[in-house]
Amino acid sequence: MLCPLLLSALSSSLRGNMLRVRAAVARSWRGLRTSACAGVQVKNEPILSFTEGSSERVELLKALDGLKGATEEIPCVVGDEHVWTSDVRYQLSPFNHSHKVAKFCYADKELINKAILASMAARREWDLKPVQDRAQVLFKAADVISGPRRAEILAKTMIGQGKTVVQAEIDAAAELIDFFRFNAHNAVELEKQQPLDAEGSTNTMLYRGLEGFVAAVAPFNFTAIGGNLAGTPTLMGNVVLWKPSDAAMSASYAVYRVLRECGLPPNIVQFLPADGPVFGDTVTSSEHLAGINFTGSVPTFKRLWRQVGQNLDRYKVFPRLAGECGGKNFHFVHSSADVQSVVTGTIRSAFEYGGQKCSACSRMYVAESVWPQIKQGLLDVHRDIRVGDPVEDFSSFFSAVIDDKSFSRIKRWLAHAKSSASLKVIAGGHCDDSRGYFVEPTIIETTDPQDAIMNEEIFGPVLTVYVYPDNDYKEVLQLIDNTSPYALTGAVFAQDQSVIHEAAAALRNAAGNYYVNDKSTGSVVAQQPFGGARASGTNDKPGGSHYVLRWTSPQVVKQTNVPLRGWSYPYMG
Repeated sequence: MLCPLLLSALSSSLRGNMLRVRAAVARSWRGLRTSACAGVQVKNEPILSFTEGSSERVELLKALDGLKGATEEIPCVVGDEHVWTSDVRYQLSPFNHSHKVAKFCYADKELINKAILASMAARREWDLKPVQDRAQVLFKAADVISGPRRAEILAKTMIGQGKTVVQAEIDAAAELIDFFRFNAHNAVELEKQQPLDAEGSTNTMLYRGLEGFVAAVAPFNFTAIGGNLAGTPTLMGNVVLWKPSDAAMSASYAVYRVLRECGLPPNIVQFLPADGPVFGDTVTSSEHLAGINFTGSVPTFKRLWRQVGQNLDRYKVFPRLAGECGGKNFHFVHSSADVQSVVTGTIRSAFEYGGQKCSACSRMYVAESVWPQIKQGLLDVHRDIRVGDPVEDFSSFFSAVIDDKSFSRIKRWLAHAKSSASLKVIAGGHCDDSRGYFVEPTIIETTDPQDAIMNEEIFGPVLTVYVYPDNDYKEVLQLIDNTSPYALTGAVFAQDQSVIHEAAAALRNAAGNYYVNDKSTGSVVAQQPFGGARASGTNDKPGGSHYVLRWTSPQVVKQTNVPLRGWSYPYMG
């Protein structure tokens, strides 16, 4: 709710001139620094435990039971119109591909263009709304997901994307809620950042939306990412075309419906499942494109970037391109490292959610003096890891990989490991797609640190280890920095502070999220804003306070309150 002072600033006497209204609102925030209404205090959403007998577990089991064997029908949504095209597709459950989780259809070029025009017609009115009003949609959505809709969205993430209870909770509840709350808070706080006034004049910064639409292209692996890619730009007055992942359709649609139910008007976010190239070709050829908010593969992002460059002359603005593209993330283990920390951190980083996190550890460099202990520790845990149905067996550590394409890609890497003279599979290495797309957690030793398996992204439960002579750690730090084109996440395990400092300098550009004595996964909104550079993307750091700036086009308004008289300057006399 707006506080009385803001409501006063938005009184009917000012509504005839929206510029004056927004300037008044912006200035009012400048005077509210110590007021209780100056901003909503937000904190990270607690992660629930789902222990046996807990209320959250009971609710989740009920939601899961209601989805068993069911197929949800999901249309394209343009405004309030539900549209079905002839290009019908199905989302399959990864761990039981005979279960059609959702039936949906692809938007064609004509429907995408219709959505663009509908968005553009709604853009101005939405952009002129005070940011506090727009933020209330996300604050309310966060509360709804935290409460009555939590179980539904978690269940759809588990069944549709193959996540275990805890991985779904971390993603589709805690992280999504945090994105909505912190970004809404940050958008409101941004209004307080105003330029200096001078004698006789006032200066106001208006944070406008981009002049056009934003295309949001979402991945399968995090329900929260899809919600953030589409939801956050709306805070700043933008309209969005959301292309959800085929493999996350059910959970994405649930998030979209929550946004609409919480007050997001029609035509602000268009929900458009589509073939990737068709969607990309259509949005990049539109004169109204103002931005692309992307998470996915490097080839796809490069293709979109290239298309934007080729079409640059037709756009009204220079489009904003924000992309996160994955990584080949490392754990560097010095001889002074705590062995148990390395084992625990690496198991979780490499194998949680089947290694299908952009930040997952897939290459590890270990000093030979500590490798025997670490190897034994990894093998001991490996024997206890259960891979299975995350719905029927809550003791599963991870489940199947997302689809047949992913399964086939990982299977080729396993074949490479078994056939190469420089690679040795020391644990796992098997896969089976008869019921679901299951791949064993696999640990590989390599004698060749330049093998392709050490520099190309696999996106599966495959960890490759290179063991180096203790005294060569400085050379290995350079090796880590130069081996892979990615620079997303990395971790250094060492107790020797001088080595920690050396590693920080050597790996300064090797990771956007860098961990010391912790695993390379697990970033938390507002604690570790996430993103990397090089081939990993544009490092815009979703989850940080400045992320909302990517989706605004500020305007500075100077209002002079004294008449302008003389035109000459003193030196002229």
